[in-house]
Amino acid sequence: MVRIVLADDHTVLRAGLKSLLERQRDFEVVGEAGDGRELLRVVDEQRPDVVISDISMPKLNGVEATSQIVAKHPKTHVIVLSMHTDEAYVLRALKAGARGYLVKESAEADLMMAIRTVHAGKAFFSPSVSALLVEDYVRQMRDRGVEDSYELLSSREREVLQLVAEGQSNKDIAQQLGLSVYTIETHRGNLLQKLNLHSVPELILYAVRKGVIC
Repeated sequence: MVRIVLADDHTVLRAGLKSLLERQRDFEVVGEAGDGRELLRVVDEQRPDVVISDISMPKLNGVEATSQIVAKHPKTHVIVLSMHTDEAYVLRALKAGARGYLVKESAEADLMMAIRTVHAGKAFFSPSVSALLVEDYVRQMRDRGVEDSYELLSSREREVLQLVAEGQSNKDIAQQLGLSVYTIETHRGNLLQKLNLHSVPELILYAVRKGVIC
């Protein structure tokens, strides 16, 4: 059973999402919140598996609430709900620790998949967000007249890129690939350097742009 907390200051939207979720036998809505402060309190009380939070809420916005939830409850996965599809908002959510980014207009269609994906420890993005990131990346490469840095990666580095972007730890990746944790750390460092990236959230966005993860 996946235990879920919903947070949105729009009561009607929250009720609609709750109705959808309660039709699933493996989902249970264990709490609701109408603002960021209330969300933190409910999460402390319920310790849910997944939080679905609006990005814009009174008293404490969804990004800051996500940051505090992830820091205090690392086993709780957060999906951010937003009206925005541009990269800046997605990156803010990822840097705060969100595992999913769901556009409100497609929430009904994508919600179940999003919850099951992040509960499994992987990242999820609304298809419209993924498509936009890919289009923006292709346009940037064309406008700048540069080669795609993905071609600079070795096959092993590409493997590590996908596993890191899926949210797996260095230890888990090392076990899967039969390598030492030190070797995985080295590969991660090389990835960031070759791709001119500076953090795991940026690495996740890059992986989405390249279609490495969806």
